[in-house]
Amino acid sequence: MKVTNITDIDAFFKAVDDCKGKVELVTGEGDRLNLKSKLSQYVSMANIFSNGEIPELEIIAYEKEDTDRLIGFMINGE
Repeated sequence: MKVTNITDIDAFFKAVDDCKGKVELVTGEGDRLNLKSKLSQYVSMANIFSNGEIPELEIIAYEKEDTDRLIGFMINGE
């Protein structure tokens, strides 16, 4: 799924941390980073973070409830 305009990075990673299954970020090169890993979170944000906002990310969540949680975050900021 594509997620866009993330302005609250801490809330986004809280939503990711609350997920039960694996959540991955797909890089522009096609690599997949485990977003549940704090190291991967820092590395990925260092590479794509600009101006306090993340314009678009491709995220893969393997559990339906995790997909729903991330969609809820994008819609409601929760």
